[in-house]
Amino acid sequence: MRDYEIFELGDITLQSGEILPQAFLAYKTYGTLNAAKNNVIFYPTWFAGQHADNEWLIGPDKALDPNKYFIIVPNMLGNGLSSSPSNTPPPYDRANFPEVTIYDNVRLQHQLVTQKFGINKIALVVGWSLGAVQTFQWGASYPDMVDRIAPFGGTAKTRPHAKVVFEGLIAALQADSAWKQGFYTEQPKAGLAAMGRVYAAWGFSQVYYLEQLFQQEGYLTLEEYLVDYWDEVFLTFDANDLITMLRTGIHGDISANQRYQGDFELALSKITSRALVMPGSTDLFFPPEDNEYETHHMHNAIFLPIESKWGYCSGIGQHEPDSIFIDTQLKQFLLE
Repeated sequence: MRDYEIFELGDITLQSGEILPQAFLAYKTYGTLNAAKNNVIFYPTWFAGQHADNEWLIGPDKALDPNKYFIIVPNMLGNGLSSSPSNTPPPYDRANFPEVTIYDNVRLQHQLVTQKFGINKIALVVGWSLGAVQTFQWGASYPDMVDRIAPFGGTAKTRPHAKVVFEGLIAALQADSAWKQGFYTEQPKAGLAAMGRVYAAWGFSQVYYLEQLFQQEGYLTLEEYLVDYWDEVFLTFDANDLITMLRTGIHGDISANQRYQGDFELALSKITSRALVMPGSTDLFFPPEDNEYETHHMHNAIFLPIESKWGYCSGIGQHEPDSIFIDTQLKQFLLE
C-alpha cells in the first residue's frame, strides 16, 4: 500500500512546448495545516531521491516538526513516483518521455500548493541537491509567496563542470549494450553499476577517501565499499528515470524562463525571501564558491557552509554531525 497521495494535473504543456499527457505529482504530507494556512514547509526531493529519503530531516523536536508545521514533500518529475518515463503510457514512455526542467517542476508544485490546499503563503522552502535548485526556483518564481528559503548542497544554476559530471554519469549508463537507446527490455544493470562508480568519485570528498571514512559505514576496504554500495546504489531505479532527472539537473538555471530571459543575476536579485544557503565545504558537485557568488546577488541571504569531509553527501542525512548542524541552523532560521 502506497504511503503517498497523487495530484492529477491533466495534459500539461511543458517549458519546451511538448505535451506531458495526464501528468501527476506524487506527494506526502506530514502534520496538519492550521486554520490560517501559514504553517507550511515545502521540501522537494532530489536526484534519485523519493519522499521517504527526505524524512531524516522531519520529526518531533526537529526543525521540520510535524507537530508544529504542515510539511509537503513533492516527488520530482522523473523519480518514478511522479510522472516519469517508467510510469507514463505510450507513446510518451521510456526514451520518448519529454524533457522537463526545474521550472516545470516548480510551476506544477505551485499548482499543488494553491489548487489542492488553497495555500498562498509558505513559511519555508528547503531542499538538498536538485531539491536545492527547486528551492532557489521557488524564491525566484514566487518571491511574494515564500517567507524563507534554505537550499543546501545545491546551486541556483548548474555550472559547466557539474554538467560535465552529469553527462559522464549518463554516458556510463548508456555504454551498456542492454541500453538499446532507452528501449531496453530489461534494466541495463552493468550501466547502472557503472553510473554508481562514476558518482562515487564526486559524491564524497578526496579527504573522505583518504581517511577511509567509509569504514564508519561498516565497509572495511575501499573495494568492498565500491562493490557493495556504489555498484548497487542505482539498481533499484529505472534507467530512463535517472537520465530524465540528470537532464533536468544539467539544464538547471533559475533564470532560464520568460520572466528572466537568462539573466541569472537579475533572477537572484529578485529573490526577496530570507535565505539560508548551506553548501558542503568539500562539495565537488556544487562547490561553495558558486553559492557564495549567488548570495552576493541576493537580498537578505546568509552564506553558511557545512564544514564537513563528506562532500556533497554531507546533506543526505547519513552523517550525524552534518545532520545535526543542518537541523540546528534550520531551527534558528525559522525563529528569525
